[in-house]
Amino acid sequence: MATRKNITGRFGSAATGALVATAGLTLAAHRRRLEKARLHERRLELEELAIRRESLAHQQRMHWELLTRAIDDPSLAEVIDTYDKDIPAARRRQFFYANAWYVNLYHVYRAGLLDREELYAALREFFQSPVFREYWEASRHMRASLSETSEEARVGRMADGLVQDLDEADTDEWWVVGTPPTD
Repeated sequence: MATRKNITGRFGSAATGALVATAGLTLAAHRRRLEKARLHERRLELEELAIRRESLAHQQRMHWELLTRAIDDPSLAEVIDTYDKDIPAARRRQFFYANAWYVNLYHVYRAGLLDREELYAALREFFQSPVFREYWEASRHMRASLSETSEEARVGRMADGLVQDLDEADTDEWWVVGTPPTD
């Protein structure tokens, strides 16, 4: 009986070892499948990001093309002209051009090529132009229609604050006026 017990113990030990080894292999295979799934998900996220950036670039090109047509042809400008009609047509065309620059900066920011601080610095420079300032004021009603929580509305509020800081500054060194955002 002692021999029998010893034999059973040996087989039991071997079976336990085989079970542990199988469990280890199963766990490793499960981990590999999880990692493969994570990599696939990440690849899909990157592809989606690339598609969004490509779409954004296409939209920016279309915006510029349409705006250029409006700048060149006053009859086409009437389609999108929501500025006060007391503003001379030549100035409204300048506003279209200012808008093109603003939208360009905004899209460059959204594409991640500028951070908020760099966008702030670029806008600070643009606001040195009286025409750009006039455009900004004339387009206030357009920004008011944006969802308050949208990124575009947040950028608009940042720019409004910058304009106020520039107006209140008691220095000619405009490039140091205001506090660039940190978020």
